[in-house]
Amino acid sequence: MTPITEVEGRRLALSNLDKVLYPASGFTKGEVLHYYATAADVLLPELRDRPVSFLRFPDGPDGQRFFTKNVLPGTPAWVRTAEVPRSEGPARQILVQDLPTLMWAANLVTEFHTPQWRADAPGLADRLVLDLDPGPPATVAEACEVALWLRERLVADGFSVYVKTSGSKGLHLVAPLVPVASARVSAYAKELAVEAERALPALVVHRMTRSLRAGKVFVDFSQNAAAKTTATAYTVRARGEPTVSAPLAWGEVERGGVGDAAPLVFRAPDMAARLGRVGDLFAGLRDPARAAGLPGGGA
Repeated sequence: MTPITEVEGRRLALSNLDKVLYPASGFTKGEVLHYYATAADVLLPELRDRPVSFLRFPDGPDGQRFFTKNVLPGTPAWVRTAEVPRSEGPARQILVQDLPTLMWAANLVTEFHTPQWRADAPGLADRLVLDLDPGPPATVAEACEVALWLRERLVADGFSVYVKTSGSKGLHLVAPLVPVASARVSAYAKELAVEAERALPALVVHRMTRSLRAGKVFVDFSQNAAAKTTATAYTVRARGEPTVSAPLAWGEVERGGVGDAAPLVFRAPDMAARLGRVGDLFAGLRDPARAAGLPGGGA
């Protein structure tokens, strides 16, 4: 029998809680839901007011995975949605604004992905993101080296810069923006990626071509496009282990994971202790006073 749980006055049916989603560690669906509940205070501010895309993996990361942006059949009437523009015409997407919605979505076994803009201003980015993806044999250590170069470059342009693990093998750099057209952010981010490749030719590539990426860090600027999304900070990832896209302190990046038991890899069971120790390292990212305009001004 599917248990019914009440969350802030909403009744939720939570199913298959004993189902093992991550065979390597035995991590269950119930433990995934427990993680999302305990991380809600830091995850919800990252999701709030941003149309959410779901990467669902109901049979674990080795099973079928599917990406959906549209409102799902059976979505409760109390779940908030927003109209968003699409090339084929406007559509509606879910907004995860509160704990009941978060737990309903978590019950679907979900990675959360969000755009760099808010639902009330589609296509006006309030964040810049750079995805640093090391191609083997390069590792997160090389991604850290590139991240430090890019941070210095962004700071020179007046930005505050934050960093998190991708939850896979790379890093995400994020900078808060005075809202500006996504196309302008994409162009600026591409300029940064090209500049990084020129400055660090043995370490960086800005093109996605697989044959160019071996042993280098691909600086992916494409996630700034209005139609693209990035794994949300604090989401669980559909990987071999229940890794989390975890915000980092810059000191951790400067060390490059050297000396850590598991270099810059954070799993859902470890996050409560980490949050108790370091707090929400992305809190400043959401401070409007830290937003900066793109060089050259304009919208």
